Amino acid sequence: MMAPYSLKIHRRLLPEFGTTYGPAGDGPHPAVLVLHGSEGGLSGWSHRSAAILAASGFLAYPHSYSVGGNAWNAGSIENVELERTVEALSALRSFEHCNGKVAIYGVSRGAEHALLVASLMAKEELDGPPDAVACLAAPDVVCGAFDARTYRDPGDPGWQAWDPSRRAWTWRGRSDDLLPTTPIEVAAYPGPLFLGVGDGDRTWSPGMTRRLEARRVENGRPVEAHYYEGEGHVPGSAGENMHHELLIDFLGRTLV
Repeated sequence: MMAPYSLKIHRRLLPEFGTTYGPAGDGPHPAVLVLHGSEGGLSGWSHRSAAILAASGFLAYPHSYSVGGNAWNAGSIENVELERTVEALSALRSFEHCNGKVAIYGVSRGAEHALLVASLMAKEELDGPPDAVACLAAPDVVCGAFDARTYRDPGDPGWQAWDPSRRAWTWRGRSDDLLPTTPIEVAAYPGPLFLGVGDGDRTWSPGMTRRLEARRVENGRPVEAHYYEGEGHVPGSAGENMHHELLIDFLGRTLV
């Protein structure tokens, strides 16, 4: 006879923001704000990451920041207000099920987003910066706007380069300091930083992660960088398992 089933992951609503995933108990638990990539907030991938983190003992909130879109259309990453993510970080930290410790974890464009939020908060000495930041496949420069409705794979007759006049991010209502190709001031953030990338990544070159790591080392900032042999932008099963083991260990050490 099967043992009685017990739900291990509980959904809870973070008021004014959205669904969180966490362990069954009320906690409080260390928390992670999860930032999706160009697949958009409604694709489900960031919710999958949040569920994995919840099963590992963390309260996770997948923050959907893409503009517009639906379950069939990812929406765009254009003129995204980074202040809204700062507000989400504060709300998660104050959530009754959070122990007051919050990390940001981003993948691809979400990793860019995480690095920008952490560095901008640090530069302006804002209250409540992330206690840790973790990234998978991060660029080391600000990238241009992305619109899923017009994206085509290279080689497709409809493919076109990004329009550098279209901006992905805004801060304080401006994007002039966040122009495409601007180096991300990753050394401004003083807290612990985790970087992971496949050494076969053809979307964001692993050289970008090496440059981020070098900037941290040169400025005496803590950094852990991991290069997954034979893995691409989206790791396969073995690479993902390795990444999650390292990520969860990092979050456990920095948040608990």
